[in-house]
Order: sequence, then structure tokens, then C-alpha cells
Amino acid sequence: MAKLRRDDKHAGSLGDALSPGPGGGDVPAPGPAQWHVETPRGPARIDFDPPAGQPCSLLVLGHGAGGEVSAPDLVAVRDAVTPHGVAVARVTQPYRVAGRRAPAPAGHLDEAWLAVVESLADRRGGAPLLVGGRSSGARVACRTAVALGAAGIVALAFPEHPPGKPDRSRAAELLTGVPTLVINGDRDPFGIPAVTPGVEVRVVPGDHSLKRDPAAVGALVLGWLVTHGWAARP
Repeated sequence: MAKLRRDDKHAGSLGDALSPGPGGGDVPAPGPAQWHVETPRGPARIDFDPPAGQPCSLLVLGHGAGGEVSAPDLVAVRDAVTPHGVAVARVTQPYRVAGRRAPAPAGHLDEAWLAVVESLADRRGGAPLLVGGRSSGARVACRTAVALGAAGIVALAFPEHPPGKPDRSRAAELLTGVPTLVINGDRDPFGIPAVTPGVEVRVVPGDHSLKRDPAAVGALVLGWLVTHGWAARP
């Protein structure tokens, strides 16, 4: 079971995003928070951004291999959806918290991710759980979505295959039965997944980094969440 390690800042529940002020009015939502969670693979870190207004869902996002949760597409998604009732938790895997860039084995990534997302259960309350991430983080989210009972998956820069090796397809990881949005660049050397039942694929100008137009990526994610009732309409 994951153990919470409190830092200087610590998030409350999604319901704390708006609380009654004097006279029944709303007080400003608490700001972003960061804390660590002990997992079987070492401490992971959560960067939490509360939603504006009534909470609609919780979106948990993971980073790419050797990457950071400050990646432009992850930040753009956060900026796009938090004003519309979506809480966002960006998870830094234990190997990155420890300062290593070489990715941990897939099973270790999944194990740590499961522990972190499960630790958010009390904060989520009854709000739908959405999971996702970019590249390696998207793969982790897909592999664990069913076990976590996720309502939806947001897969950014999903690496369909290793560069130059289309015969080594990872498309099966997308076949979860969970509604999934994939956003890939049209020049991604890792390929572009095919559209399959339950998997919507959107292609934007750019490469694997998705940094050519991060705001467009955020807008696509918001639109998809709104369509499913997981975010408030703009």
C-alpha cells in the first residue's frame, strides 16, 4: 500500500476546490500542491492542480521515458482542463525522483503507477478517474487502466513502435475497452496508431515532442473530455 509523505504543500480532496466562504459565497480554490508517495519502487512525486469550479473528474498524467512532468504537452493539457472542472495530478516516477534518466522496467513503472493512483482515491471521491500521459507514460496508463477502473485514457505521443521498426507494434496496449484519445504528431518517428473501436486518434503537426503547438493539444483533450461529460463546457 502506498504511504503518503507530506511535504510543505499538500492537496485536499477535489471537493475542497471550492468551499463555502462567509455568507455562503465561494472562496478562491487552493493553489497547486506537491507531495511524495511511497511506492514499492521508491518514492514518487505528485504535482496536483485543483480544478476551478465544481469538480468533474480527476486526470492523472505520467511523463515520458527519462522525461519530466513539465513537458509542454502535459502542461498545456493541465492549463486547458483545470479551468473546466478537471483536477490534474502529474506523476513523476520513482526512478526520476531518484535522479536517474534510464527508464525502469515496464513492470516497475506499472507497479509504482498503480500505487500512486490508488493513493488518490480518497481525494477523488466519486469523481470519474481518467489516466494518461505522454509516450512511455501513455503506455503505462493503458496497461493499468482496467485494473484502476479508469473511465477514460488520454494518450499523448503514443509510441506505436520503436523508430524504424514498424513490425514491433504496441497497438495491443491501446485495446483496453476503455474510451481512449490518442494525439500524435504527423512526423512522429514512433508511428501513429490506427483508429480502432473505442480509440479516437487525432493527428497534429509536429514530431514526438508535440511541442510545435501544445495549446492545440490541450484544446483537443478538453474537447474530448467535454464530449464525455468529464469536463465543463467552455
